[in-house]
Amino acid sequence: MISSELQTFIIAATPIIELRGAIPIALFNYELSTSSAFIFSVLGNIFPVIFILLFFEKVSNFLSQKSKLFKRFFDWLFTRTRKKHQGNYERFRDLFLVIFVSIPLPITGAWTGSLCAFLFGVPFKRALPLISLGVVIAGVIVTLISLGIILI
Repeated sequence: MISSELQTFIIAATPIIELRGAIPIALFNYELSTSSAFIFSVLGNIFPVIFILLFFEKVSNFLSQKSKLFKRFFDWLFTRTRKKHQGNYERFRDLFLVIFVSIPLPITGAWTGSLCAFLFGVPFKRALPLISLGVVIAGVIVTLISLGIILI
């Protein structure tokens, strides 16, 4: 049997659900303490970020070298994204990344923030702390909403 803490960690590590789902599940289904729910959810949400930031570039380069279709796709994606958003993003990159990850809505979060960091070439040593800060802020917001302290 997997412990409730490990289940919380795993749920928080999954894309889309992330800690937005893990914290309420940990609090109400697993009946973990608020601090345990928060800590295991935050750690679980940050865990895949490390691998996404470290390996997504290697994977995209590998796929681009092996397939013309992937090469065209990644070239199109990088060109389009950078052309469309580079000006504003470059000025507010760090703040944007933290806010984007910290907003507990679908399509925002650590997974998508990691992909944004990759697309805009934010180095690992800069992206990881920014995304982690966003995850902690999102964790506080989701915990406060789950406990009924913030009403939405």
